[in-house]
Amino acid sequence: MLSFPDGLRLTTARVPLTFASCVLPPFVCYFATAFLVMLPRTQLVRIVLWPITAILAFRAATSLDVSMGQPKPDFLNVVLQLSMFYIAVRTLEWTVQTKSFIRMARRSSKQNSVLDILDLVFNVRGCGWNWSQGLYVPPEIHPTSSRLAFATSNLVSGLKHLFLCVTIHSAVQSFSPKTFGSVDGGTIFDQSLPLHLRYLRSSIIATLCAFVIYSALQTGYEITVVLCVLLLRQHPDQCPPSFDSPWRSTSLRDFWSRRWHQWLRRLFIFGGRPLSLLFGRVGSVIGAFLVSGIWHYIALSAMDPSSEMWRMVVPFGMMGVGMIIERAVAGNKTGGWMGWIWTMCWMGLWGNVMVDGCTRAGMYGGSSILGSAMPLRRSIEQLVRAFDEYLHAC
Repeated sequence: MLSFPDGLRLTTARVPLTFASCVLPPFVCYFATAFLVMLPRTQLVRIVLWPITAILAFRAATSLDVSMGQPKPDFLNVVLQLSMFYIAVRTLEWTVQTKSFIRMARRSSKQNSVLDILDLVFNVRGCGWNWSQGLYVPPEIHPTSSRLAFATSNLVSGLKHLFLCVTIHSAVQSFSPKTFGSVDGGTIFDQSLPLHLRYLRSSIIATLCAFVIYSALQTGYEITVVLCVLLLRQHPDQCPPSFDSPWRSTSLRDFWSRRWHQWLRRLFIFGGRPLSLLFGRVGSVIGAFLVSGIWHYIALSAMDPSSEMWRMVVPFGMMGVGMIIERAVAGNKTGGWMGWIWTMCWMGLWGNVMVDGCTRAGMYGGSSILGSAMPLRRSIEQLVRAFDEYLHAC
């Protein structure tokens, strides 16, 4: 009988990280597919390569324990699983691509295949490529007169967002240090409170958690920009802003297609294609948000395998439903203060469910050296606990 190659064999239990045998192979396939998709007449090779890529990515995502069994660095398993899922889906998109990808924006007339591969692999939005049509790029807010000025401005902004992230994260944990403020997790809905106070409290917590995510993503992106500009010598034009003041959104469409980051836009649209073939534009919108829900569920399941999928899939799916309702009622004219109220109410309603799913998995329970050493931590804890005691006294 033919035996299944050991390198592709799926395991049933997580084992400590083995980089060379498990993590490296799917990345090699990822880079190889990136090279092939830039060349004409290579689709057959990509079709043959993709199943191997998918199996290797699935094997790495399900068999490795990057956190070494420790609860606090469990976010490393999140990074691993999302990376493998991203590799599998993105290489599938590249596999079905019939036309070669072309890098449109070059700082030099001389082609460098190695740099093109690296740019394609790490350029999730497609800035400067022929496959990024329809992408909204926020206006630049940093000085572009020189690489040093641009990098310095991004560094300062990154440090500001890091401080904001740590500060708000401390406030979130202070609401309930022994439940969702710990790695054990817990619900944001306090059953001991009357209904209106229960949802007021949960909505405040959900809003704070949203700003934690926003600040963390901004910090990571802006620090990465500094490294890309100073070390890889990328031009500031290649590193446009990711966010455009999402709290100013006056419609759900404005929030999700313009003001929130567009890093995974193409992946979600590609994942929603099956439903678009069945139900047209409505299916495309719903499908993209359902894939987004699955993406976030994969992140939670890496931290807590008992996480329930519906807690991510349903609220993200309802974002798509909200966009369809919005278009049916107001077309493309949603805006102004009424549009802002509508957007914040719908986001808040389903944001409660999203955040509750995250806190149950212990997503906001991790601690950091910066958080523990922050001078304002004790004051923040006292302020939050005083507010929480006030709510319970009402």
